[in-house]
Amino acid sequence: MTETETAAAPPAAEAPTGRITAIRGAVVEVRFSGPAPAINTRLLAGPRGACVIEVATLIDRHTVRGLVLNPAERVALGMAVTDTGGPLQAPVGEGVLGRMIDVFGHPLDGKGPLENVQYAPIHRPPVPLTRRRPGGEIFQTGIKAIDLLSPIERGGKAGLFGGAGVGKTVLITEIIHNMVAEYEGVSLFCGIGERCREAEELYREMRASGVLDGAVLVFGQMNESPGARFRVGHTALTIAEHFRDAQHRDVLVLIDNIFRFVQAGAEVSGLLGNIPSRVGYQPTLGSELGALEERICNTDAGAITSIQAVYVPADDFTDPAATHVFSHLSASVALSRKRASEGLYPAIDPLKSASKMLTPGTVSDRHYDVARAVRRELAEYEALSDIIAMLGLEELSEADRATVARARRLERFLTQPFFTTEQFTGLPGRLVPLEDTLEGCARILSGALSHLPESAFYMAGTIAEVEARAAEAAA
Repeated sequence: MTETETAAAPPAAEAPTGRITAIRGAVVEVRFSGPAPAINTRLLAGPRGACVIEVATLIDRHTVRGLVLNPAERVALGMAVTDTGGPLQAPVGEGVLGRMIDVFGHPLDGKGPLENVQYAPIHRPPVPLTRRRPGGEIFQTGIKAIDLLSPIERGGKAGLFGGAGVGKTVLITEIIHNMVAEYEGVSLFCGIGERCREAEELYREMRASGVLDGAVLVFGQMNESPGARFRVGHTALTIAEHFRDAQHRDVLVLIDNIFRFVQAGAEVSGLLGNIPSRVGYQPTLGSELGALEERICNTDAGAITSIQAVYVPADDFTDPAATHVFSHLSASVALSRKRASEGLYPAIDPLKSASKMLTPGTVSDRHYDVARAVRRELAEYEALSDIIAMLGLEELSEADRATVARARRLERFLTQPFFTTEQFTGLPGRLVPLEDTLEGCARILSGALSHLPESAFYMAGTIAEVEARAAEAAA
């Protein structure tokens, strides 16, 4: 147990120390008879301290403005408020494994209270640079387009960028299916602004696949207050840091959706009366996102690997929320609405996705060469697409027609049936090792498979499956 952890939540003071003097939505002003508590202090109001308030700003020496984190509880003018003397606390330890909890650490799975846990404050500074350890190992997902063109770093941060309905949640659910079963460390799923349907489905799927016992699920759902959605990410990272620092275990943190964190911050900022910045976002967007993201890192004790879904408003990748998240990531996977409309799933845009891992010194020479060749082939095909649309394929030179044939086969080979969509597509899922992906792409680039029909490459796993399909169709 570290110095910042206690065996139970700190007891509240016996006598109330303040009164609610103003209420504006989910924001209240509290007047204290003595000195005002510090920012981020947890206050309790209402009968039995059921209403939780977090101090957000100080108005004067005796008055604070705070966020009501569970506004379903009734608040009223003149209500007594108790200063707990400390920040919000999150449960940490072995007792949270296999459980679904909310921002306060309360169970959501109906299995009774948590046992064998300690409590730690959710607000912590990032690990100093002197204690950080650089990564360098690839984290394979079994998804061809990601492993080939945008490999994820073990101990790094990867983002899945896309607009509404292009497959971010499906992709992160498939990553959970592929990686959590094989992952030796702790898996932690953080749902920020999740729909209750998605939370229930994820819990049921993880329980059915037998991986729930090594995982923790933390949810701040869409119907909760902006303050709760804004703090649920800090609760999740506090749990992850305990497993890394106290138990020396690697942690896989999956966040869906980090944009909801930014959105909750904008709501909180508006409620507190701050003047909005560009495109209506809060002026503190960069510092708030940095305070969360910089806690995800490697140390000598262990590694935290994070994969985050990022909603891109109106498919605008220049949106301030998307650009701020971009700057923290080691790998970015961009999802394309155009590819989704063509039925090329996962709808990963190979030309916009990137990873700092895709360098000759980090991946093998073969991986680097194949990935560059695939990207070059697809870029040439995109450059020819306008000519094809206006004049037709017949007007291209022989070399360009061969490029188009290879690129179209590569596009279809990089599609893949998912385990999590079997009930909708009727196609059994495929987990493809990186070596099989490299072998298939290399053979397509060499032109050795140009005689096979394009349809044989669509929604296939390995190149052996493609050849078997083609032979079956020919027979």
